[in-house]
Amino acid sequence: MKWFQRSDESKARSESSPNAEVSPAVASGEVAFNEATDSPSHSTSGGEKPVYTPVLEAKVIEAISSCYDPEIPVNIYDLGLVYDIDVRPNGEVFITMTLTSPFCPVAESLPLEVESKVSRIEGVTNVEVDVVWEPRWTPEFMTEAARLELGLM
Repeated sequence: MKWFQRSDESKARSESSPNAEVSPAVASGEVAFNEATDSPSHSTSGGEKPVYTPVLEAKVIEAISSCYDPEIPVNIYDLGLVYDIDVRPNGEVFITMTLTSPFCPVAESLPLEVESKVSRIEGVTNVEVDVVWEPRWTPEFMTEAARLELGLM
């Protein structure tokens, strides 16, 4: 399992409009993501609607950011509960997340909420949410904004 460390680019993408930094062709879905070269490609096979992975990833982050632990007034993405987001060019999304505690009252419902919200995104073909307990979540995983909101700075 890889531990998800958000880069500055990923943070910027999640804080801005998902289509803000892409060309009109990409924004309209005319450009596919070429898995072999890790770059945009202008052709698809089989007539499938192409998916540009960074745009779809930004939409996934936006959907996850609308999920909250009811006891904490910060979304689960900024809380650092999402360790990994793997968005495939075919629209499959794999999310690795944790909870603040194994005894969290929303341990059963929160992963289902994440799965439900992400599955409603246009271009997503399948969603799998894996809840893990290693590494154990600590407040150090929170974004600076989340720590500030909770008065931890």
